[in-house]
Amino acid sequence: MAEYDNRIVRGTAAGYADTMDMGLRAHMLRVYNYMVGALALTGVVAYVVANSPALLNMLYQQGANGALAPTMLGWVVMLAPIGLVFFLSFRVMQMSQSAAQATFWVYAALTGASLSSILIAYTGASVAMTFFVTAGTFGAMSLYGYTTKRDLSGLGSFLMMGLIGLLLASLANMFFQSSAMNFVISVVGVLIFTGLTAWDTQKIKNTYYEVGGNAAVAGKAAIMGALSLYLDFLNIFLFLLRFMGDRR
Repeated sequence: MAEYDNRIVRGTAAGYADTMDMGLRAHMLRVYNYMVGALALTGVVAYVVANSPALLNMLYQQGANGALAPTMLGWVVMLAPIGLVFFLSFRVMQMSQSAAQATFWVYAALTGASLSSILIAYTGASVAMTFFVTAGTFGAMSLYGYTTKRDLSGLGSFLMMGLIGLLLASLANMFFQSSAMNFVISVVGVLIFTGLTAWDTQKIKNTYYEVGGNAAVAGKAAIMGALSLYLDFLNIFLFLLRFMGDRR
């Protein structure tokens, strides 16, 4: 009888684990679908704006040295995504899932508009090559974060401290305009966001195990997870482009 009871317990535990694994796969698929959709929207908006003289004139003006400088509207479009990231981070649990999704898509579209100048400054071939390198790097590190049994929380804390240092160095280089420092910042930026990709993927996975039983919370967690991975991908791409891209 005891052995029979043990088999029931083991069977129940195995069934629960299988259910959680299936739920986790569905959750991660939703996260990646959100992220890929946001990247696609960003790319489409960037392309449309870059190929529309009317929209470009609204967002940028020609500086004295021939470089593009943001107009007042351009500054709003550039800074609005930062505000939306903070808004989502602090308010997502008080929002409906549909409102959180809408905010996420608006963020991706505004980011595309703000990045339209990249398609003007760099050749299409170098942008495409950098994108594919970014996709390969991101995919490998996200897979590692999903499959590894190692706890990456310590790595995440270290990388976040590195990110703060990177931001301070970037601000300082705005005044010094050192090409050597710019190269170092780009390399370090790629390394930091590559590591954060693995950390964020594991964090998304762990978050599902914590809230997977609550469909509403899991849905919002998927949006925030997609936002984290989107930012990782975008930053790897931008830092790589700084030393891989060919300017026109």
